[in-house]
Amino acid sequence: RSLQDAQLRAMSSAATTSPSVDKVDGFSRKSVRKAKQKRSQSSSQFRSQGKPIELTPLPLLKDVPAPEQPELFLKKLQQCCTVFDFMDTLSDLKMKEYKRSTLNELVDYVTVSRGYLTEQAYPEVVKMVSHNIFRTLPPSDSNEFDPEEDEPTLEASWPHLQLVYEFFIRFLESQEFQPSIAKKYIDQKFVLQLLELFDSEDPRERDYLKTVLHRIYGKFLGLRAFIRKQINNIFLRFVYETEHFNGVAELLEILGSIINGFALPLKAEHKQFLVKVLIPLHTVRSLSLFHAQLAYCIVQFLEKDPTLTEPVIRGLLKFWPKTCSQKEVMFLGELEEILDVIEPTQFVKIQEPLFKQISRCVSSPHFQVAERALYYWNNEYIMSLIEENSSVILPIMFASLYRISKEHWNPAIVALVYNVLKAFMEMNSTLFDELTATYKSDRQREKKKEKEREELWKKLEDLELKRGLRSDGIIPT
Repeated sequence: RSLQDAQLRAMSSAATTSPSVDKVDGFSRKSVRKAKQKRSQSSSQFRSQGKPIELTPLPLLKDVPAPEQPELFLKKLQQCCTVFDFMDTLSDLKMKEYKRSTLNELVDYVTVSRGYLTEQAYPEVVKMVSHNIFRTLPPSDSNEFDPEEDEPTLEASWPHLQLVYEFFIRFLESQEFQPSIAKKYIDQKFVLQLLELFDSEDPRERDYLKTVLHRIYGKFLGLRAFIRKQINNIFLRFVYETEHFNGVAELLEILGSIINGFALPLKAEHKQFLVKVLIPLHTVRSLSLFHAQLAYCIVQFLEKDPTLTEPVIRGLLKFWPKTCSQKEVMFLGELEEILDVIEPTQFVKIQEPLFKQISRCVSSPHFQVAERALYYWNNEYIMSLIEENSSVILPIMFASLYRISKEHWNPAIVALVYNVLKAFMEMNSTLFDELTATYKSDRQREKKKEKEREELWKKLEDLELKRGLRSDGIIPT
């Protein structure tokens, strides 16, 4: 018994001191996640199959008589509802290839055939597409996924998924397609699920989704307001809650063509969307990922209704970046696009706050910001607007330009500033001379005040020194 006790004590001791026991450190999770190698592929199809999938081979559509083709078409659609696990690269290889070839055949069939789109085909097409594309998207490998820096996670099931999207687009574009029948199956629920897929990390999928949604918007008039409202909701959630959604650029691209087709006069709903949704989109950190599409939408609105110019420019000035020079350069680029289409009557309304901001940008120590602002003077149309309003703009810009010409660290910026000053002098030489004289007298006055201030401080220091010496008894009182 004493031997058994000794063995138990030894085992207990080994258990408590064993180096193989893993300790959980709550603070090390982040570093572990960083060290973990990033997967290049992921799949949302995690439906485990208990046994291999077997699909019954069907004859090719071209090999059967024309009257039998619609029925065979339906059978092939039903077969393609089967979803495979692409994360298991070795499973069901033969059946995966069979489904891929069947999808290829269906794509070709809907492209060239006539008479296949019976009323029975619509629910089967939508069912097949839904089974394949609607799924919970795989989680990002890291909560800190940065679309600008990190490689996107590609969808492993893309060999099938791409063909499903291709088939659905050809189906929607078919000359025989009848929206009046299809609207029973392509409804609000379908559109909602489609919009959720825009958060896919895979850019190939987002590109197909963009085309699909655009076709649906064009074909189904009854869904248009709903689609706009749901995109509106996605953007608001993105701006004010998550700041994460992968498909913002693609949705804005669709909106660009939608805005282009708006009837005049613009509805209040559309104007509100511009001011309450599109302008606040400029505030997010990932602006660079979709800024080109956003700027295009803004310009489309202004070309439709020039009276929106003032609220748009005031909105941009309100959200002007304070600490990010990269975003400042983007804002300046967008402002130039807006000024390219601005009407002179609208320019007059915003010239003062606009050029006060441009003056601050010209004075920026970051040379790219200053350079981008100074490039405005290379734009002929903007120059014509400045010339017409030089009596207002020149006094706003002059002090900054004159100071930079003497003090800026970058010689390229100084050269650009000299060109701008020369242009101003040619526009309005009388005002230019007045401003030069005023600037110099102001500077002399400032220097005089500065000198007086320094002398006053020196007197105060001397008085303080004498007081200290008196208190020490060195100087008799």
